[in-house]
This record gives sequence, C-alpha cells and structure tokens, in this order.
Amino acid sequence: YAQAARCQTLGFVDRLNHVAEAETVVMDAQTRRNLEIDRRLDGDATGTLFSVMNHTATAMGARLLKSWLNAPVRDHETLTRRQAAVAAIRDSGAAAELTSVLSDIGDMERITSRIGLGNASPRDLGRLRLALRSMPHAHRLVGDLADRDLAARFAGLPSFDPECKELAGALVDDPPATIRDGGVFARGYDAELDRLKDLTENAADWLADLESRERQRTGIANLKVGYNRVHGYYIEAGRAVATEMPAEYVRRQTLKNAERYIMPELKRFEDEALTSQAQALRRERALFDILIAKLQRGLDGLRAAARELARLDVLAAFAIAADRHRFERPVLTDEPVLVVEGGRHPVVEAESVEPFVPNDLALSDTRRMLIVTGPNMGGKSTYMRQAALITLLAHTGSFVPATAARIGPIDRIFTRIGASDDLARGRSTFMVEMSETAHILHNATAHSLVLLDEIGRGTSTYDGLALAWATADHIARAIGAFTLFATHYFELTALPAEIDSAANVHLDAVEHQGEVVFLHSVREGPASQSYGIEVAKLAGVPGAVLADARRRLTELEKRHREAGVSPQMDLFQDLLADVDGSASANPAPAVMQRLEELDPDSLSPRDAHAVLYDLKEAAGGGASGSDPTPNRNPER
Repeated sequence: YAQAARCQTLGFVDRLNHVAEAETVVMDAQTRRNLEIDRRLDGDATGTLFSVMNHTATAMGARLLKSWLNAPVRDHETLTRRQAAVAAIRDSGAAAELTSVLSDIGDMERITSRIGLGNASPRDLGRLRLALRSMPHAHRLVGDLADRDLAARFAGLPSFDPECKELAGALVDDPPATIRDGGVFARGYDAELDRLKDLTENAADWLADLESRERQRTGIANLKVGYNRVHGYYIEAGRAVATEMPAEYVRRQTLKNAERYIMPELKRFEDEALTSQAQALRRERALFDILIAKLQRGLDGLRAAARELARLDVLAAFAIAADRHRFERPVLTDEPVLVVEGGRHPVVEAESVEPFVPNDLALSDTRRMLIVTGPNMGGKSTYMRQAALITLLAHTGSFVPATAARIGPIDRIFTRIGASDDLARGRSTFMVEMSETAHILHNATAHSLVLLDEIGRGTSTYDGLALAWATADHIARAIGAFTLFATHYFELTALPAEIDSAANVHLDAVEHQGEVVFLHSVREGPASQSYGIEVAKLAGVPGAVLADARRRLTELEKRHREAGVSPQMDLFQDLLADVDGSASANPAPAVMQRLEELDPDSLSPRDAHAVLYDLKEAAGGGASGSDPTPNRNPER
C-alpha cells in the first residue's frame, strides 16, 4: 500500500517495527486524553506529562519520549535495563554534559530519513557532519557510565570515519539551505568545479586588467569595460574618439554620448564567463547527488546510531527529571500489587506554587477496589490520575514521583473521568458516559487499572445510583481489575461490607470558622460530609442562594431523619431484595391488573386523581405528603 501510495519503491524503509498489543500497556484515546499525556483537555501542549518529562536535547529524543509515554511497555527486562541506565546517568552527574553533546548532534533521525529519500539539503549534510564529529564524545561519556548494557549498545555502532572525512572535505563551513544557488562545496574538493568557479569569481580582476591594458594601448583615458544583461560585456568610449578605436573593435551599441564595442578577446571571455556559472551549478548538483549516494550506502549504520542517540536522549531526560523532581526508582514485580508510598501527581506538583500533599496507595490481590469519597475540589480526580501516571511512568522505564513504589503487571489503563455532549454524533453527556463505561466493562481484565469518576451522575439519582452500584459490583466480582471508583453516592460506601476486595478511602477536609479547608490527604474509610454548599460558596454563588440552599438542606435532612432511612438506600435495598428473592410480596401484579381494567376515556379528572392515589397506595408509595426528593449526600 505504501509503495502504491508513493508511486515509487520503498528502498529508504530499512525496517518495520511490529508493536504487539500484548507487549504494551494499552490505553485508548479517551484514556490518553483524560490523563493529559501530551495535550491538555483544552488542547494546549503545556501543563502535560510530556511537558514535565521533556528534558530532551534533540527533536528525535522528544519524539521518542512522546512515543514511550503513549505506548508504555510491559516487559520487565526492557524496563529494568532502562531504569539501570537512568540510575547510571543520574548517579554519575553526566546528564548535563550528555545533553550538551546531544544538542550538537541534533535531529540525526530526520536527516537520515531525508538522505534515504534523496531530498536532503546541503544544510542537512552540514548538521550530519557536526553530529558525526560529536559521536566520539558521546561514546566516551557512555563508556564512562556504570551501565554495561548502554555501553555495549554504543560499542556496536560503526565509527563513521569515512563519512565524517568525506563530509569534512566536501562541504563549506556553513552550507546553504538549498543546492539551487550553489556554494555548497569547499575549495579543493573537485578540480573542475574550482576551475569553473575561478572563471566566475575572478571575472572582476580579469576585466580590470583588460581595461588597464586597453587604455594604455589606445591612449584613451576614459575607456572602460562594463556589463549589462541585455548586451553582455562591452568596451565603452566617448563618441569623440570613435575614429581612434582599433580595427578589431566591433561596434555593439550606440548611446547619446558614447559608443560600446566588443573585441575578440572580450567575446571569448564572455562566452566562458556566462556559461561557467551554469556549468558550476550543474557540476555542484552532480557532486551533491554522488555525495548523497555515498551516504545512502552507509545509511543502516547512520540510522542505528540515530536510534541509539534518541534513546540516550530520553534516558538522560528521565535522569534529569528524577533529579529535579525527586523521583524514585520503582520496583517492578510479578505479584498483583500497586503500592505507592508518598505518591504525587507529577504535573500538578510541577505547576503548583504550593507544596503538594503526597498520598499513599495500596492495591493488592485482596484489596482490588477503592471507593473514593470526599468533597468536590478535595482531590479525588488528582489522586486517581496520579495513580495512573505513576503506573504509566513506571512502564516507560522512568523513575516515579513517590518515595517508594511497587508495581505488578498491568496490561491496560482505563479512565472514565468527566464527560460532555458529543453533539456532532448526536450523543448526550450520559450516552458518552455509558459508552465509555461499556468499553471498560467489555475490555478490562484482572491485570487492568481502572479509574471511574462519578458514574451515573448524568441521569436521575436512582438510575445513576443503580448503574454505579452495578458497575462497581461487576468489576469487583467478575473482572477483578485494580479500580479507583470516585463517587458522591454515599450509599456505595456500603459495598466493602459485601465485597472483601473493596475498601473505602476518602479525601479529608475540615470546616474552620465557617470555611471549608481541603487537606488533600487520603484517609481510610468513607467521607463524613460532602461540603457541597461550602464549595458553592467558594465558587462565588450568591449569598441569598446559599442561604436558601442551607434552609432546604436542613428541611430535607429533617424529613429523611423522620423517615428513619435515606430514600436512596431504602430504594436500593428494595432493588437488591427483589433480585435475591428476599423482598416482601411484589405489588406490581395487582397494580398492573387494576391498570388493565381502567378505561381512561371514561374517567373525569377528579376520578383519575383518586385512582392515581389508590395506585400509589397499592404500590407501597406511602402518604401522599411524603417528599420524593432523593438525597445524594445523606451523611450530613
């Protein structure tokens, strides 16, 4: 397909890299977007994981870093080798010097690609010359590191002495951007090119010498030699001395006060000078093509060197990040664990002027799901994302933002965080939310890491709670993935009582002098309050609205206390009872029979109203004055 699309052979393609799904930690596009790996949710490239980790010195290193972040690997041997190299660079203190050398090398990968395609510019070859000159320095620095694998990889590369000598002798110090105007090759590289250049570059001296000789020979003091694009070279003298011109002078142009002549010697020079420039350009083009062909013969070695240098650039960037941001080396294990001590969100910490509050995370074979509760702005989403980013970084070979980490096999990372309408495809916020949830339920495995934030909030409270509970229950019982499940449905905190592998944690906050203070620290157990109205106050909601909200909250809480149980929990227990058969007699058949017997057309509005109350009572709806409003946060 690629050959047909380009309408040419693909000789410049030297290898195909097959990336098997089983070899990488799979992340779908939505997960990469939610984790803001190389683009923020608003599309900006700053404030991303890539921007924090990108301490690379070359464009090829930056591209490889982005590739590693978007396709983490699962093979522990590969990751261990990368970790060892990062540790060696960091411990040696050579990262800065390596970065300096690599910046001189530049984008060797892109240059070799252009050489393979045959469209490299003279400036590309100048940069390649500088890169090859810097290679021995890079070799020495790598050889001094306490990492045998890295040293062995570089020891296997060619020396590139022939290419370096060829480029050093061929090119001028500062090659032009294109071959079109010449000026690419240095003096002494090609004798014929030097001769053609001499004809052009020495023309002014030759013409000045001719002018001096002809003045002396003719005795005409104002005789001069000139050039224009229309008539070429000429000898000009005043019309008053026209009769004194030598016989070999042939009139070429008559002006008002002067005559212009040509002579055989000047004509021969003109023919050579005007053609020599075009000949020199053609000669340079031919020499440049020959030079490209020579470099193409050694292209495999150049490409291998570019790959190793890009890899070295990323490893040096990891070492710089580890040193600058206080990252530590994670322990990779085959045990099903995800344990982080003092974990931090790398991007939030780097962007914030306030000290970041570190938090622990503990998931294991017996503790696979955390129900995360707490107020908005308390840090639930940050806590979940940092768990995913620490896992992701560990699977690139980087050190991680934590005091210690122990990470087992992870095959996929899923996120369902936030949602918005997909108007272009006719999907509502809730439809988007459910589509993402369905994707997770169909594809997650026991080795996956799943982040779920506010499942069910896009629909009615009862529907949302039921879906959230069922989703959490299915993941915990049927899939067994490591899961962080953030929710404001306080009823879900009862799940650990039913499932041994689930546990409650919450983001802490306190109320001080009427103000809520977010501590951003993770504690065991469920949250005690939601602080919803306090968060609304911080957001600038008008005082009158806040006062009315507090009044209504007090009224709702009073009614629910009088009822003796949260309507949400009461409803959900009924649903569960229906499923396991422990509920009391189901009133639905009697209600359905009554409805079938009704003739709506024969009922007056008053009769219909009375029938409605009868049906409500038959269905167990209670007194007509009871408040049906569900309470999403009954813990206050």
